[in-house]
Amino acid sequence: MRVEGAIRFIILSEIVFPIVLLIFGIYHGVMQVLYRAGFIKAESFLGIDYYQGLTLHGVINVIVFTTIFIVGFSNALVMYALKKPLREKVQWIAWAMMIGGTLMAAWAMFTGRATVLYTFYPPLIAHWTFYLGAVLLVLGSLVPFFFDWIPNAIAWKRENPDQKIPLAVFGTFVNFILWTIMIVPVAVEILFQLLPLSLGLVDEINPLLARTLFWFFGHPVVYFWLLPAYVALYTILPKIVSEKGKLYSDPAARLAFVLFLIFSLPVGLHHQFTDPGITNTWKLIHALFTFGVALPSMITAFTVAASLEYSVKVEHPELKDSKFYWWAFLPYFKMEGLKWLFPFFFSGLILFFIGGITGIINASYNVNLVVHNTAYVPGHFHTTVGGLVLMVFFGMALYMIAKLKGTDVKFKGLAMISPYLWLAGQMIFSNAMMIGGLLEGWPRRTNSGLTYLNPDSPFYRPDWEGYALFSVIGGVIMGIAFLIYLVPFFATLLAPSTKESTIEFPFAEAYHDEPAPLLNNLRTWTVAAIVLAVLSYIPPLYDAAVRGVFFKSPAYIEKFPVPLKQLQQSKKEEPSGQEVVRR
Repeated sequence: MRVEGAIRFIILSEIVFPIVLLIFGIYHGVMQVLYRAGFIKAESFLGIDYYQGLTLHGVINVIVFTTIFIVGFSNALVMYALKKPLREKVQWIAWAMMIGGTLMAAWAMFTGRATVLYTFYPPLIAHWTFYLGAVLLVLGSLVPFFFDWIPNAIAWKRENPDQKIPLAVFGTFVNFILWTIMIVPVAVEILFQLLPLSLGLVDEINPLLARTLFWFFGHPVVYFWLLPAYVALYTILPKIVSEKGKLYSDPAARLAFVLFLIFSLPVGLHHQFTDPGITNTWKLIHALFTFGVALPSMITAFTVAASLEYSVKVEHPELKDSKFYWWAFLPYFKMEGLKWLFPFFFSGLILFFIGGITGIINASYNVNLVVHNTAYVPGHFHTTVGGLVLMVFFGMALYMIAKLKGTDVKFKGLAMISPYLWLAGQMIFSNAMMIGGLLEGWPRRTNSGLTYLNPDSPFYRPDWEGYALFSVIGGVIMGIAFLIYLVPFFATLLAPSTKESTIEFPFAEAYHDEPAPLLNNLRTWTVAAIVLAVLSYIPPLYDAAVRGVFFKSPAYIEKFPVPLKQLQQSKKEEPSGQEVVRR
């Protein structure tokens, strides 16, 4: 499908801009492991301090990169699957809101006015531009869904009344329905708690309520990242393996998407097992729903494996009775056609398997208490967003850049090396973090190189040094893998165009393609998801807002253990005019 002009520029920039930002995000990730292991024994490096870098690493990697890329990828998927053009005005509004919001938040973070980490827990408070920028980013990401894709899907359905909506569009719509619902509580937190506190309109807010509203959003957002990768697994991966490849079951894929929509929302309290003031019964209920999310992942594991098996055996009929040997015929190191994309998917699937298994520990109350606030948590987290999500996004970014630029992918060999190298680095890094956290209690977030891993510190813990060293080795390998990836990415981006700019995807047909009308009724499942989410959160939110409140808190910033308002008052009273606090 030919694409040109403004739409080509918008989609291209929605792919390139987040990858460029990721240079800063991954750089600060490498810096984190160097700080934590004591290779850098300082509070700051090149003018950016440890916690400022940690904030940049988290916000860029898991909010900005993912959100903008998902919008660009979904724009292309929906346009190609429905064969309908996108609306330029709608896309420009969304683009301006997302880019403008990102730049506002980036200014606050890079100038040290928003060192609040990815979770922005109060009573730590950021400059108001950070919060307004975040709101613009997430609201801008919804504009194409409501004002472009949905109208196009309605028009497509009128023209094709007897056909079910294409699977790629179905999965994308489930993802953005989920995204719309989860944005509401975090928007309430920002607009009615954090922004007023940042602007000085209120003196105190309820931190427990803010945390509960955040985690209403904070865990479901993991599935917002994952579902575009699932769309690619179902619709594109079989064709990567073989030109004759097929998705094993279309209804199974749709069932998995529907189950994600239902189970992904009432899960946030498993992040608050240690928070007082919330009834344990509701923590248990959320834990059970978190286990329930494993069901669509298991369905996906079966469907993807069956699709791979069919796609291999259709090219190699001599393997028709093979149980496991067919795995040897997957295109691990082949560059012809689209097979160069397979290492991205395969590496991501291995990491996601580990992320899924280790996530069960986080959902289990008694085991969660063992790993709470230890390095285990980011170790697990990196195998999800830094595993399947990142690998599929990297592969599809390179593929889409080549199509939009009207050229071929450059340096395919390097492109294939990077995901395997990333896989090796991630395995070393995440295992070091998880084992160190689980067995030894190595803490997360802290600049441990100044304290726990500093022989001159009274808090020195030599038993953590091995885990820190392996986390450095893994982190540096991942950094190198990313640099290798950037070579084909920018070589392809900057290459001269030799053919027409297009948007096209190698969508696979389904081997089993039964109608399953109940699964295609998204209105019903959307209402069910909203009702379940509301019922599962009314009692916890009541606990957090009324029954379980112990105190409210004024605003603080990370550098001073006294309230921000008190610091500002001290600044006014300082006779010399010496600056006490920058806000």
